[in-house]
Amino acid sequence: ATAPRISGAGRGSHYVTNDEDPYMTIKDSEDEEAEDYPDDYSLRSSDLLMLAARADEDVSHLEVYVYEESMIGEVPESNLYCHHDILLPAFPLCLSPIGCPSSEDSQSQHNLVAVGTMYPGIEIWDLDLIDSIEPLTTLGGYSRDAISHGQVSCDLTTNKSSSCQQVKSTRGSSAGRRKDSESGAPKLQTSSHSDAILGLSWNYQFRNLLASASADYTVKVWDITTNSVKYTMKHHRDKVQAVDWNPIEPTVLLTGGFDSCIAIVDIRAPENAALKWDVGADVECAVWQLGKSTKIIVSNEKGLVTCLDTRKGEGSLPLFSLAAHESATTSLSISPGTPTLVASCSTDKTVKLWDITNDEPSLVAQKDPDVGAIFSVGFSTSVPYLIGCAGSKGEVAVWDILTEKAVSQGPHGATLQKYNRAAALGIIKEFVI
Repeated sequence: ATAPRISGAGRGSHYVTNDEDPYMTIKDSEDEEAEDYPDDYSLRSSDLLMLAARADEDVSHLEVYVYEESMIGEVPESNLYCHHDILLPAFPLCLSPIGCPSSEDSQSQHNLVAVGTMYPGIEIWDLDLIDSIEPLTTLGGYSRDAISHGQVSCDLTTNKSSSCQQVKSTRGSSAGRRKDSESGAPKLQTSSHSDAILGLSWNYQFRNLLASASADYTVKVWDITTNSVKYTMKHHRDKVQAVDWNPIEPTVLLTGGFDSCIAIVDIRAPENAALKWDVGADVECAVWQLGKSTKIIVSNEKGLVTCLDTRKGEGSLPLFSLAAHESATTSLSISPGTPTLVASCSTDKTVKLWDITNDEPSLVAQKDPDVGAIFSVGFSTSVPYLIGCAGSKGEVAVWDILTEKAVSQGPHGATLQKYNRAAALGIIKEFVI
């Protein structure tokens, strides 16, 4: 018997170059020309990276966008495109970029992102990997036994409005959690959150620390390098949605929840009572004012934006209170170039820019980016005249505020113009929305 030839074995021909091969339609000269024009996966030093999490009807994913400014190199006009995406196991609720040192080598650094979802675990993904199929690690969440035995199901058919409503609908009640424990819900890892992750904040000075806010009424501080919980705080009476480290005092943490309160706590003494302020409605976002270690800016579901000075003591009156939007003010961001410029966004579909100089807020400009109800807004950390936002249409947008005369010709225009892209090259450029 004789074995049949496979793929013409025994009659193959070898050509040293594509030019010699009559069957090759792309010649070597054309390949060389193609190398002069790198594909969309190649990043330039002038590219800005923007992260956004999106949930469609049947799938949720994390998207990494690239933004190219028209003034850089040979780019004729600004360009925004999705570089790659990562599939997520559950509906995403919050993100936090991480530049954490490697546990093996303290001098090396990973470009990571922490993702909070409707699941109780916090996933850490490596942004340097294009085709990731699983996170580097998960902080808390379901036990490996529960996952391996199929006790954890992934239902990605829930749309955004119903998922957010699910978080809101159980506000002020622990009945759901008691029911889950009694009905044999999947076992959680030790020290894990027991409900959805609503807020995350990475500590830029103590780079191994990540704070998380959860619908289980608690705030936890994690050590990323050891995958362990350092502190668990229970100073809120309802779901906790906002969390932010103080940029100057890195041990001080700001939190806000559905109990209409914001609080500050020092993790050096987490057992001490937190200082609290009532803001009149569910807290949507709470941030420290850049350059001011004692000032807090907070927004709530009624559209109000309030500024507080912690030096005045617990429950003190605000420095100002502003009716910023007609509906919930969902997110706030402060320009790192001019810390008195504050961006706010809302479910009323607008992004607004405020000047809060001398604690006297005034509207500078506003824009409808046509992305639907807006859930998140953020200034670029290295190009502080660019604002990214994302909305209910599943789209992202970038607003160059220097195109607004009120900004470019206003008191902050000259300062913002100094942050030209040539000066920004070589700096890590990333902003999360």
